[in-house]
Amino acid sequence: MDTSYLQQIKQRYGIVGNAEGLNRALDIAVQVAPTDLTVLIVGESGVGKEVLPRIIHDRSSRKHNKYFAINCGSIPEGTIDSELFGHAKGAFTGAIGEREGYFGAANGGTLFLDEVGELPMATQARLLRVLETGEYIRVGESDVKMTNVRIVAATNVNMQKAIREGRFREDLYYRLNAIPISLPPLRERGRDIEMLFRKFAYEITEKYRMEEVHLTPDARDLLLKYKWPGNIRQLRNLTEQICVISREREITADTLRLYGVTDDSVGGGLVSAAMGSSSETHSYENDRKQILQLITSLGKELKELKDYVYGSQQIHPSLPTNTDFIQHINADGTIQHINMPSAYTKGNMEAAPIQEFVEQQAVPVQDDEQSLSIRDMERSNIEKALRKSHGNRKKAAQELGISDRTLYRKIKSFGIDA
Repeated sequence: MDTSYLQQIKQRYGIVGNAEGLNRALDIAVQVAPTDLTVLIVGESGVGKEVLPRIIHDRSSRKHNKYFAINCGSIPEGTIDSELFGHAKGAFTGAIGEREGYFGAANGGTLFLDEVGELPMATQARLLRVLETGEYIRVGESDVKMTNVRIVAATNVNMQKAIREGRFREDLYYRLNAIPISLPPLRERGRDIEMLFRKFAYEITEKYRMEEVHLTPDARDLLLKYKWPGNIRQLRNLTEQICVISREREITADTLRLYGVTDDSVGGGLVSAAMGSSSETHSYENDRKQILQLITSLGKELKELKDYVYGSQQIHPSLPTNTDFIQHINADGTIQHINMPSAYTKGNMEAAPIQEFVEQQAVPVQDDEQSLSIRDMERSNIEKALRKSHGNRKKAAQELGISDRTLYRKIKSFGIDA
């Protein structure tokens, strides 16, 4: 491709860099623009995928018609069909009027479907039909409508993995992937990183009339070593923070480290706190959910253990329910079954008299073959419940009055063959 023409495109759309992967992506975009072929742009989040669809549209025969950019991941699953294909009046609660939908509104133009990998399966089937025949049906209608729309899609999802996991239709993937374009991550663009830093720094200092900032050689080297999990979006945020917050205008490697830039793949500092990490290997939101789930699970298991040992029901679920006795834990950790007067087991006595009776009746248990530790008793009860349920763990858990998960954990802990 003509280098001068490529530079004109970069200047018009504010694209900075000369990395081979970037130039290759721009070259393909310009070549495919005059056609009506469907294009799929792949790349990590934050690499600038949204620029290529605009280039393709502006250099196509559709450039005088409408162009819509739609983020498929931001539209709720319940309304995405209505947004894309439109709906009839009264099609659902709240549909007080008709809606044309993007496929109708963009007829003759271009639709950019960003985060296409997040589309629900039902919507994927509708999209496939439009791509193959140009036909679609609005929600709540039966009349078939026609549209002539050029589709450019983008995703940061591993599509092959999504297909294997049943989250994306294979036939739709191959229909979208007629012309694939891959944008490289920032960490693979070499000196482009420094150029982008200077561009963002110039823009922010000019906008707010600040003193210019400059990178020292060690700072430039550190920018190249950093892995940039958030790509260009992260670099822009970092540059803006440094320009506004840093009192030093000569930016050194130590200054960059204060903002989370390191020579490995681990981010942190003010950058991570401000924008979060977009790396697929780490998510603070996922950590938060896992911690909450763990706390909830521990709370349930603690309650089950308390009920098991002290007995909110007094009688262990694996023992006969017509026996009037309670369990008493002796000092040596063994369990003693104490017969109780029927009046104490009807639920009409206070806890204090019951405890007093237990203390009076409890006597040291001799170390003999029939005295079981709490762990032995628990294992024995689990084995009995499993035998009674013929190995059905769900029924055994119900018999024991514990959750399935707790039972599975205890079976593994005791090494029970079940």
